[in-house]
Amino acid sequence: MMTPAPVIRLHPDDGVVIARASLPPGTTVADGVTTVDRIPSGHKVAIKPIAVGEPVKRYGQIIGFATAPIAPGQHVHTQNCGMGDFAKDYAYCADVKPTPNFDLPATFEGIRRPDGRVATRNYIGILTSVNCSAHVAGLVADVFKKNPFTGENPLAEFPNVDGVVALTHKTGCGMTQNEPLALLRRTLGGYARHVNFSHVIVLGLGCEVNQIGGLMEEQKLAGRLRAMDIQEVGGTRKTVEAGVAFVREALADANNVKREAVPASELTVALQCGGSDGYSGVSANPALGAASDLIVRHGGTVILSETPETYGAEHLLTRRAVSREVGEKLVDLMRWWEEYTEREGAEMNANPSPGNKAGGLTTILEKSLGAMAKAGTTNLVDVLRYAEPVTKKGFVFMDTPGYDPVAATGQVAGGANLVCFTTGRGSVFGCKPAPSIKLATNTPMYKRMEEDMDVNCGTVLEGSETVEQCGQRIFDLILKTASGQPTKSESFDFGGAEFAPWVIGATM
Repeated sequence: MMTPAPVIRLHPDDGVVIARASLPPGTTVADGVTTVDRIPSGHKVAIKPIAVGEPVKRYGQIIGFATAPIAPGQHVHTQNCGMGDFAKDYAYCADVKPTPNFDLPATFEGIRRPDGRVATRNYIGILTSVNCSAHVAGLVADVFKKNPFTGENPLAEFPNVDGVVALTHKTGCGMTQNEPLALLRRTLGGYARHVNFSHVIVLGLGCEVNQIGGLMEEQKLAGRLRAMDIQEVGGTRKTVEAGVAFVREALADANNVKREAVPASELTVALQCGGSDGYSGVSANPALGAASDLIVRHGGTVILSETPETYGAEHLLTRRAVSREVGEKLVDLMRWWEEYTEREGAEMNANPSPGNKAGGLTTILEKSLGAMAKAGTTNLVDVLRYAEPVTKKGFVFMDTPGYDPVAATGQVAGGANLVCFTTGRGSVFGCKPAPSIKLATNTPMYKRMEEDMDVNCGTVLEGSETVEQCGQRIFDLILKTASGQPTKSESFDFGGAEFAPWVIGATM
């Protein structure tokens, strides 16, 4: 196999290339261009002169503007590249194209619920209306947790039950009874209805703003879950006993399931990235995009989110919108985020994070262009609010913050029954009740954190695999995971603490 070039050029119009590994001064990166600085792994090096104020391009798109003269061979990063305004052509629907489904759709071994929906996991859930009931919910779940030291497993007699999980949060009271409350209730309602839960109990304190009765009425949850208020039941001990009794009563019924072959159209996959680096938009994200295209062509659904991490690249998605209305919904989200961040005394380019910048990402424009690659190339069929139910097949966008746990929580509330999470720096993450597949952008990090990573996409950087081949490998693992094969994060029991509904508005 040929040794790959020391740099990656992503588009003929680009004025920068990406270092495959750390490059010392004097490394040839293009005809007549050698590095004059040390270029860290995953960072950018100029291959042509870029004047002050001139656009810096990567992926053939603007990622920023030169804030100082940049000579060929120089390191291009925050010291000489920054944000700037430029016109975006939304060209609604211009790139819409037919997406033919495969004649023989792939299958996986799923759990068919009585209402016809298909689960990838089988949990009993304990939700909380308010933080004041979080500890009690945890006490109930702990009764059914396997002891890692003795191996004692209270669920040994129920092999078809994946676990009992308490999903707690820090809000539910001290909040205004309008948008913040509606958003929390929409999130909890989505989890209460989630196909990967066979049974659900919701625990409240009794005097909180988010009254369980109001939650159940607003989200039409009557008959779907058991509700208990600590004050009404008679305190901590009695509520724990009642909660444990409910779970014990539900276990036999929850265990009475079997997996069967179901079409891949039953997949709804949340697309996430966190701890991104300069390789995210080169290896793992495009590979996940290739897998996303396969999911859609097999009749399934993928959810792209993290609105602030799509900012600046939204014009590439509006071109793929199936209607002007869908495209305008996305643009409206960007305007809302501009107003929201200004109101909060922040700015959209506060993202990338310090870790992102250390990994080579300079501006939110650059991060957004790489992040949206996760969604592949198919048409954008819908744009949803945070935690809204996903009802359409294909590629959909959901409004969420960029913070991974909050974003994934919204996606799972919307119905995602599996999560794919790319990372370059190395994020550890889970998202019960949906299994989470971790995709590493580069081989050194994969080897360093192999116990946490499910897929090494560094093969794309090394030239041993194409993006499409890596995407097929990811798709195959998605089917195996949906069929019950545990992910690395599940082996560490991740996924309970990462439940994080979006807290918006003032805490009173």
